[in-house]
Amino acid sequence: MKKIVSFLLIALLALSLFAACGSGETEEPGDEPGAELQKIVIGASPTPHAEILAVVRELLVEEGYDLVIPEFVDYVQPNLALDSGDIDANYFQHILYMGSFNEEHGTDLVALAEVHYEPFAIYAGRTASLDALEDGAKIGIPNDTTNEARALLLLEEQGFFTLKENIGLNATINDIVDNPRNFDVIELEAAQLARSLPDLDIAVINGNYAIDAGLKVGTDALASEDSSSETIQRYYTNILAVKAGDEDREDLKALAKALLSPEVKAYIESTYEGAVVPLF
Repeated sequence: MKKIVSFLLIALLALSLFAACGSGETEEPGDEPGAELQKIVIGASPTPHAEILAVVRELLVEEGYDLVIPEFVDYVQPNLALDSGDIDANYFQHILYMGSFNEEHGTDLVALAEVHYEPFAIYAGRTASLDALEDGAKIGIPNDTTNEARALLLLEEQGFFTLKENIGLNATINDIVDNPRNFDVIELEAAQLARSLPDLDIAVINGNYAIDAGLKVGTDALASEDSSSETIQRYYTNILAVKAGDEDREDLKALAKALLSPEVKAYIESTYEGAVVPLF
């Protein structure tokens, strides 16, 4: 009796194995035990950087990478996180800001890829046009060093005041030497400018924060930078930043290649209507 039961159990086991092998299902390479995508962690501003990286993420899956995109709402923490090794790269800043940050904080961050340019522009707050500005009007500008100078230069171009001669990209509000209409230039954190518009007459707003607030440079800006300027593009190109020494990492080179792909360029051009200009 025991022999019969043993025989039946062996027969059932063989039958089940045969059914599994004959089911027509095949294992994909990614389904193999232990096969996982390699993670790349890249910090980004929510708009447009994280949105652009969502496109990049789909491209990198095909290369065996999983792009993780923690979002940052300021300009300091993503660089500190990169320097500490908490993230592998970041994508939120322009060349000039990174250089200034390195100098101020003793970090050694470098550009792995130059990606896009966001025109800096003046937007209306409680005053609808530049012609309607009254003497003493309140004008908001970013308070970080490089973007403050950029805002002041744009305002000087519009004839609001005169800056110290040859001060250029080092300008601060202390370098305003002639302000005949007594405009009140107010320094605010860049992320606060758009939401502060009801309390300001006008404000000069970074491209990413303008986009995030639903402002379009092509239709809403009262004035903007000349995006064809070689100087503007040289200093204010948004970059993929990594720690010095990581430039030859294969995963980061794959990230840079995907970020500069035709698919990403097409996405930028069709999505942002001139508020983000690809430079590749």
